[in-house]
Amino acid sequence: MAGEGTPPGGPVVIDGGDRSCVRLLLELRGRLAELPAGTVVHLIAADPAAPLDLAAWCHMTGHEYLGTVPPPYGTVPPPYGDVPAYGLRVAAAARPTEPDSPWRPRV
Repeated sequence: MAGEGTPPGGPVVIDGGDRSCVRLLLELRGRLAELPAGTVVHLIAADPAAPLDLAAWCHMTGHEYLGTVPPPYGTVPPPYGDVPAYGLRVAAAARPTEPDSPWRPRV
């Protein structure tokens, strides 16, 4: 079930490609800042640490981690093969992190 703010066509799909988790989180943080609260995002990520890092980052920032998303990944065209996707829901009042470090809460 799509959350409030999710586009009528489905979730927002972000292709993280083969970026490392730190680079992926920096990009994701910027993209989420542009989206309304409640928007569901599917992040395609090849980094094997992505499910652990993304869940921890969501917990730290207040976004809701939704877990692994089954294919297809929204409207992103193939081929993606075995690259997994992970879901999250954008928080209304996400806790900010340091500009150059997505793992450090901003104080």
